[in-house]
Amino acid sequence: MIHHASLGVNDLDRARAFYDAVLPEVGLRFIKQSERIVGYGLTDVMFSLEKPCDGGKATAGNGTHIAFRAGTRKVVDSCHKKGIAAGGQCAGPPGVRAQYDDHYYAAFLTDPDGNKIEFVTFAAD
Repeated sequence: MIHHASLGVNDLDRARAFYDAVLPEVGLRFIKQSERIVGYGLTDVMFSLEKPCDGGKATAGNGTHIAFRAGTRKVVDSCHKKGIAAGGQCAGPPGVRAQYDDHYYAAFLTDPDGNKIEFVTFAAD
């Protein structure tokens, strides 16, 4: 069982502005922030953004992405739209990905640090 997932970022304020715009759409809320970490979750941190502890530069992992479960296609669409408005880049517009499942509806973004994220639902609405 996964306890939490973290992505490296270089500017916590910029990253927080992006994730504050999209994560409430999937039910995650801001939990806490320190000089190096911003945490989101339900009651405890499940997802965090972290500046490197050695003071180096964070880089996005090639092929790595985090998929957030969205309840409906409307939520996927909203996350994509809000993510772009908050500084993200489109890496795949909302739509059905029938190669995975007839109801696999997802959108892909890169955050301001280049991390790849996805919002996905299997809802057929």
